[in-house]
Amino acid sequence: MRTISELQAIKDAFTAKRQDSKEIRVIIGMGTCGISAGATPVYEALRDGARKMGLDNVTVCPTGCIGMCTYEPIVEVKVPGKETVTYIHVDTAKAEKILRYHLRDGIPVSEYTIGGDCGSLTEMDFYKKQNRVAIRNCGIVNPEDITEYIYKDGYFALAKALLNMKPSEVIDEIKKSGLRGRGGGGFPTGMKWSFAAANEADQKYFICNADEGDPGAFMDRSVLEGDPHAVLEAMAIAGYAIGASKGFIYVRAEYPVAVERLNIAIAQAKEYGLLGDNIMGTDFCFDIEIRLGAGAFVCGEETALIASIEGFRGMSRNKPPFPANKGLWGKPTIINNVETLANVAQIILKGADWFTSFGTAKSPGTKVFALGGKINNTGLVEVPMGITLREIIYEIGDGCPNGKRFKAVQTGGPSGGCITTENLDTPIDFDNLVAIGSMMGSGGMIVMDEDNCMVDIARFFLDFTVDESCGKCTPCREGTKRMHEILDKITGGEGTEDDVETLKELAQNIKLTSLCGLGQTAPNPVLSTINHFENEYIAHVKDKSCPAGVCKALINFSITDECKGCTLCQRSCPVQAISGSLKKKHVIDQETCLKCGICMNVCKFNAIVKE
Repeated sequence: MRTISELQAIKDAFTAKRQDSKEIRVIIGMGTCGISAGATPVYEALRDGARKMGLDNVTVCPTGCIGMCTYEPIVEVKVPGKETVTYIHVDTAKAEKILRYHLRDGIPVSEYTIGGDCGSLTEMDFYKKQNRVAIRNCGIVNPEDITEYIYKDGYFALAKALLNMKPSEVIDEIKKSGLRGRGGGGFPTGMKWSFAAANEADQKYFICNADEGDPGAFMDRSVLEGDPHAVLEAMAIAGYAIGASKGFIYVRAEYPVAVERLNIAIAQAKEYGLLGDNIMGTDFCFDIEIRLGAGAFVCGEETALIASIEGFRGMSRNKPPFPANKGLWGKPTIINNVETLANVAQIILKGADWFTSFGTAKSPGTKVFALGGKINNTGLVEVPMGITLREIIYEIGDGCPNGKRFKAVQTGGPSGGCITTENLDTPIDFDNLVAIGSMMGSGGMIVMDEDNCMVDIARFFLDFTVDESCGKCTPCREGTKRMHEILDKITGGEGTEDDVETLKELAQNIKLTSLCGLGQTAPNPVLSTINHFENEYIAHVKDKSCPAGVCKALINFSITDECKGCTLCQRSCPVQAISGSLKKKHVIDQETCLKCGICMNVCKFNAIVKE
């Protein structure tokens, strides 16, 4: 492909086909979330069933994450001239009925839709406050078909950059947009690109950091699975801007669906002349390779990632020199994460003023969050910067399940901190989250309710960072291990008030002396939980109790006088810790009891309590 007119011709042909066709499109969410929920057999049942029934006008298309993961597998039926019908929790039996009634006879099966409403998911409260830029095509296009991406204005930004803009003008537009890195640091993207552009070198590199390691985070994975061409196009634009001819996508091997779709997208882009030599008939040449990571969290840090691509163990390096001056194989290198890149083409195509029209002055644009934990509507959300946590948790997420009381939300994963009810109305942007003791991070957002123990939450994140420390620097390698040991001691009922003070002291020293961002931010969950929930720490060490009833060493199950002697708890206990005769009050042997809680869950008379 050598001209923009050829891109336009593909888009026009695709548009005409959609407008003139009587084709019924059946869209199935087949990101990892959908596949794990059982979307593959549903897809096969609908595809094969349509063929067997002779429904030649039915096209069954896979797509990426639709967003509302809590309802997977999701199937959307799009009939020309009619409203989209969305089916949720679809299995093969439901698929057969959808085939017979809706696809063959034109009668929607309302019992399989949300609340019997045959409308689209986008009409729900979950979507009303979202503004999709980075994930604009996720759940809409077939990620394995480049023509669908072109139909959505794909690669037009690359054409505009190559044919109508100088490299410096591309960088200026990104600077003007105020786009900040979405991987956690929030560094201005345009400024970062300008550093490498200013360096003269015979070779420069551009790397996409797809090593998404935060527990509960799946934003980057969803973009790669649902819209891989958006990343490829942005990388080519960035390569042109900084003078790089080679790009790498560093993605963890645990993302097989993303890797497969990236390989397909790269092959298609090369076939269409959108990657490779003399792109769009210009002198610009740019190629992309995939490098698989082994899932080391530290490789999310730039210099550790570079070491891994070079074939070394992923360990952080001293800075300066920074990668923009001396990066991959000693050459100027720029690294941006997936979500950052997913914004680039839209900024070039629509202009910086469009991008700054939403968000805040210091944090323009949107942010994608992976909303999970104790929340009714789990899923992928993209909201304008400046929205409040209350809006996300209660209006988009629909609050905590089972009427439980919201307690805190952890943002930024192991590098972030918890935010409580007192800060729910804080507008979300990079600076505001730091000001209240947390951080944006890559976008994980884990909601906790009244049943979560905040000391145990801190221990969980420290357990993760201890395992993920590369071990190069002593503060991180030894300090996080000591903190984890103290938290184990506290949750095990052996902690003292001095241990809490030691935790604070260790945390501050580790933050100040660690080599890279992993160690510098590892103490954040501990410091933020102590800051907001010190009473829980004191209860653990002074009263030897866990207010949330989570830490097993600090809880006991006992049987009250309400016991009817039905023996159900006795029969359900996995270690025979309960004794008693029929129709008489039973007793729990505390030394044998595993504190698993099965007895309390099965008791029909609420006669077993946790103390």
